[in-house]
Amino acid sequence: MLPDEYRTIDFFTEDALPAPRMAPAEAELIAAEHLGITARAQALGSQQDANFLLHAEDGTPAAILKIANPAFGTVEIEAQDAAADLIASARPELRIATVLRRPDGSPWRTTVDTENGPAVARLLCYLPGGTLSGPRHLSPGTVAGMGTIVGKVSTALRDFRHPGLDRVLQWDPQHADRVVAKLAGHIGEPDRRTAVQTATAEAWAHVHKLAATLPLQAVHLDLTDDNLIRCPDSRPPMPDGVIDFSDVTTSWAVGELAVSLSSMLHHDGIEPHHVLPAVRAFHAVRPLSAEEAEAVWPLVVLRAAALVASGWHQAAVDEDNVYAKAALDREWRIFEQATGLPLPVMIRLIRDATGMADMPARTARADAPVRPLLRDLAADDITLLDLSTEADSMDHGAWMDAGTEARLVTTALADGAAAVATRYAHARLTRTPALSAVSTATVPTGIDLWLGRDAVVQVPAAGKVLAAAPGHVELTCGAQALSLSFPRVAQPVVTTGATVQAGEDIIHLRSGASVHVALRDADGPAAPRLVRPEYAVGWLALTADPAPLLGLPADSDRTRERDLLDRRDAAFATVQEHYYANPPRIERGWRHHLLSTDGRSYLDIVNNVTPLGHAHPRVEQAVSRQLRRLNTNSRFHYASVVEFTERLATLLPDPLDTVFLVNSGSEAVDLGLRLAIGASGRPDVVALREAYHGWTYASDAVSTSLQDNPNALATRPSWVHTVDSPNSYRGRHRGSDAVRYAPEAVAVIDGLAAAGRPAGAFIAETFYGNAGGVALPDGYLAQVYASVRRHGGLAVADEVQVGYGRLGRWFWGFEQQRVVPDIVCVAKAMGNGHPLGAVITSKAVADRYRDQGYFFSSTGGSPVSSVVGLTVLDALRDEDLQGNAARVGGHLKSRLEALADRYGIIGAVHGSGLYLGLELVRDRVGLEPATEETAELCDRMLDLGVILQPTGDHLNILKIKPPLCIDTTAADFFADMLDLALTQLGHSR
Repeated sequence: MLPDEYRTIDFFTEDALPAPRMAPAEAELIAAEHLGITARAQALGSQQDANFLLHAEDGTPAAILKIANPAFGTVEIEAQDAAADLIASARPELRIATVLRRPDGSPWRTTVDTENGPAVARLLCYLPGGTLSGPRHLSPGTVAGMGTIVGKVSTALRDFRHPGLDRVLQWDPQHADRVVAKLAGHIGEPDRRTAVQTATAEAWAHVHKLAATLPLQAVHLDLTDDNLIRCPDSRPPMPDGVIDFSDVTTSWAVGELAVSLSSMLHHDGIEPHHVLPAVRAFHAVRPLSAEEAEAVWPLVVLRAAALVASGWHQAAVDEDNVYAKAALDREWRIFEQATGLPLPVMIRLIRDATGMADMPARTARADAPVRPLLRDLAADDITLLDLSTEADSMDHGAWMDAGTEARLVTTALADGAAAVATRYAHARLTRTPALSAVSTATVPTGIDLWLGRDAVVQVPAAGKVLAAAPGHVELTCGAQALSLSFPRVAQPVVTTGATVQAGEDIIHLRSGASVHVALRDADGPAAPRLVRPEYAVGWLALTADPAPLLGLPADSDRTRERDLLDRRDAAFATVQEHYYANPPRIERGWRHHLLSTDGRSYLDIVNNVTPLGHAHPRVEQAVSRQLRRLNTNSRFHYASVVEFTERLATLLPDPLDTVFLVNSGSEAVDLGLRLAIGASGRPDVVALREAYHGWTYASDAVSTSLQDNPNALATRPSWVHTVDSPNSYRGRHRGSDAVRYAPEAVAVIDGLAAAGRPAGAFIAETFYGNAGGVALPDGYLAQVYASVRRHGGLAVADEVQVGYGRLGRWFWGFEQQRVVPDIVCVAKAMGNGHPLGAVITSKAVADRYRDQGYFFSSTGGSPVSSVVGLTVLDALRDEDLQGNAARVGGHLKSRLEALADRYGIIGAVHGSGLYLGLELVRDRVGLEPATEETAELCDRMLDLGVILQPTGDHLNILKIKPPLCIDTTAADFFADMLDLALTQLGHSR
């Protein structure tokens, strides 16, 4: 019997919806006899339909054969195909799995018999690229891409009408409560069954209140990771295609977004806050109303609950459905993630993500108290304890000491404070672990108070005691609930259920006691004392600053932090780029750690500017001491500039004995070139390709890095001549053939001389830093230096990045090549973050500069700069940081090489000591640069607590150049996080 043409499904009248049982051979027969295609069928998973990928004789995909569940009528199939055609027409930028049609325009569709009755079979367009399903971590761009597609589909279907949309589906959120009620009994584990039922009841109650305000329209209702197709070869995966219109119906429009969000939650490393880019992207295409924004997360919870209940049910009624059984674990993970935070918290996060934070939902404010919470204790008697990233009390690594808070409190009380109070909503750096793959709870939702004298805690305003027990009291305070936690030895005066008036005693506390004070919405969930920064917006909206109850001012508006990046872009030239699209705000560093204002610690893997580590006490003290005495220019006579230049000169071999001091590496290279040209009398310079030397006119002229200047080679001045990058890994000559680079460079230099333009200088990094720490071929500089000198030119060594012991085995990069340059340019490490650079050469070369006039740098070699330079050299020596670079760098390199054995994307591990480079490639033969994968990896590493950036002309090399004080524990953390990130992003051998 053929399906009733106008029949549509009502899930609640069906006992079960098992997928049609169909073997590939049967599918091939249907395709050949009824649909005009001879092909090999490959079964695809499905919850309730039977799907097959049909392969042509040559093995290429030809089409999708979809055999609908017999419960679906013809009119429903027609609606699905019409919806797909409509979206394809309205949104041509999207690829849509439309029904294939015969030459006369009719669809390739037929009816076939199954064991459960007749079913509609049809051919659909095959979309190459694959789905987003699986455990792979979804990067922010992918998540946003999903949200954008959902928004586009929603707008395309807004006015779509069809009789086949009049269906009652188990996936329709309008029926989620009934679905769970019907199917929850199939959940085999009682605890899980109860959790699903409880979450459903709460979420449904919230949605039910909003239901009348939620717009209804045609929806796809299954725009999940299983049904969004990635653009072929997109990296990271970006969706551009939509398949499977089986769930098309009329429902709440916002349900389209909720369904998609829920599907993201099972992916590796994904938490609720990670889906917010999809919310923003959807809202940008199809704006949410305030009521829809309120409904999004409750609908996510309902979807998750329905998935769990339906999954257990389907596995029970369709025992051979491997797809349904395999989905059980991921469906439970979706549910756990969806319900891991109270609904009000996630609702506020959604509102905040859509710019609705202030409408109409409010941020809680404490009412002015009738009586202060602490009797006879004035605000002036209370010392505020600042534990934030910017607090002076966190200097010198104090945040890492578990006893810091207690020490600060003890000191303040000893200094006469009647009480010490922490600050509401300001992240506490003292709760931050140095190394952590996830953020920790650092943002306080209340205030901690320590008493320096006996005190009476009194009722601030008339209310009712909600709870009273040793160690805890909770009472109403206006529209809020006031919670007080104190030592259990203290017995409250009030009793549970009592009505109290302002000024009545709550509890008597002795000097030295502590009390935690918190205010929350009376009808909201109890907030943890500390919450993670990603969710702080949601939690803080449900709480209020208790400070006014103590007579202290409430926390000021902190939205100014949000527009800080916009202010930077408005006033600070945007060509001065910042790391990351959404960078953390870094306001503190300590050793090899960087600290954000959210109280997150990041491992710093990129900062070769600070070899001693951030905020080194000896540097700080030396600068402070010198600034108290004198800071002027180097024309004045003082000892430090003499001592520093003498010390620096002793680190260089003869005849390099004369020092110029400047402020940066760019200036050092610029001056080095001027010295070489002046001494040789020849203006032409030979430089390596793919190198970066600085931003001044001369240093930029010899910089040929395409990332720093895409037009580098085309815009070089005529006096700059380039030779091949001697990259033994990806250059023209690889491996043992790299010995050919030097003779070729010599030939260029000889050719210039023969043409009457002998080079006055040859400049190169002595260890190829910009290429990711690639060592120059053995003997390369010896041959090239000899050539340029033979024609009267000078050899200039750029040691800005690799010098000062970073290579571990060698203090200077040129030592690895067993050469002595004529001019050495150095900076970065010299000042440990203070602007300091130098050029060291022979006295003979230095004296020739007078032919060009005099040299002067206002702050180069100033007393402060000179003292900084001396202090850095002292610390490098005293702390054996070159030795540490060798030891820890060697250990780290071995860890990275072990990862290279496991992950095919790692093409090579370059470098020495703590100047390393991890080069990522798409294949190890052709060495196609994995540029987009590298960027995605850096973003994921940031989320895992590691600051990491790419380098190289293709931006496919992870530059690994941390402060030289990094220890083995941190190096192992970095390697472990890299291992985790590579796995989460789907890379494998």
